[in-house]
Amino acid sequence: MAQPDTVTRILDTAEVLFAERGFAETSLRNITSKAKVNLAAVNYHFGSKKALIQAVFARYLDPFTERFHGALDELEAEYAGRVIPLEVLLESMAKTVLDVPAERNSLKVFMRLLGLAYSQAQGHLRRYIQDHYGSVFSRFSDLVRQATPELPEAERFWRLHFVLGTVIFTLSGLDALRDIAEKDYGDHVSVRDLIRRLRPVVVAAMNAPLPDAAPDSLPAAV
Repeated sequence: MAQPDTVTRILDTAEVLFAERGFAETSLRNITSKAKVNLAAVNYHFGSKKALIQAVFARYLDPFTERFHGALDELEAEYAGRVIPLEVLLESMAKTVLDVPAERNSLKVFMRLLGLAYSQAQGHLRRYIQDHYGSVFSRFSDLVRQATPELPEAERFWRLHFVLGTVIFTLSGLDALRDIAEKDYGDHVSVRDLIRRLRPVVVAAMNAPLPDAAPDSLPAAV
């Protein structure tokens, strides 16, 4: 079998190391050593570590954006001006999220990278994602807004990120969670079975009653 070309080898290595160690903790020398290429190759093909991080995300987000726009086109045509139900929107996003990494058997890596994009200080990455992929996320957010008109804007923001955090935690730790479920409960599930279980939980979270004002007995920091 032919060896992958240099760019592919660098990207394959970088995404695994970033997912395992984090962006700051992974040096270009770590990547070049494991990929068996020299530092000049990384600089030639990418120019900088920031550009390499962005290229790793582009491998997932380019096909995701194209597919998700297509999925939303189909839903808008199907509902013909009517509000698309929240559970349908979330199901469509989940299906698209699963389909893209499944082509490369790397769902866990993709989820860990998404988690790192939120948890590590990578301002350039957030700007890159907004500039290149913001249109599809804005479109999805607008449709969610139509499906949840009772939610204040700030509350909707938090709930979407609670949902995202739940999905990232579950899917990035999928192997360990499935091992526990099988060992302790004899429950063996596929990824798509898990998504079907997850869907009612996240829909219920989005539709939960608005929280009451914080009790006076809570500490001020809370």
